[in-house]
Amino acid sequence: MQTKIFVNLPVKDLNKSIEFYKKLGYSLNLQYTGENAACFVISEAIYIMLLLDNYFKDYTTKPVADASKTTEVINCLSAPDKDSVNVLVDKALEAGATASKEPIDFEFMYGRSFNDPDGHIWEIMWVDESHAEQKS
Repeated sequence: MQTKIFVNLPVKDLNKSIEFYKKLGYSLNLQYTGENAACFVISEAIYIMLLLDNYFKDYTTKPVADASKTTEVINCLSAPDKDSVNVLVDKALEAGATASKEPIDFEFMYGRSFNDPDGHIWEIMWVDESHAEQKS
């Protein structure tokens, strides 16, 4: 069985977050979606769980970070090429995200990042796999 990852993120406005991730082209998984949470399918192995702040607190004994003020994690997704990086990040910016930092552009790697509406950081990265193989 393939290991899957469910990235759980606290959100302030579930409907706003649902609309944002729909605009990125991800599909909503109704099996794990309700009044307090929504699940988006990123790939066969990656899911985003959006949990209202008060509901998210039920799953931890620690204080919940406000991602608009502090960084709790940087989520990084791979892309098949540079154009795909730009397409996804441009969609995010058009849907209400803000740029997180300047793009990185090396000969073998290209990436851009954005903050979702709650401030969670997402990096979209392309890496030339043949360059990585040469280093091994």
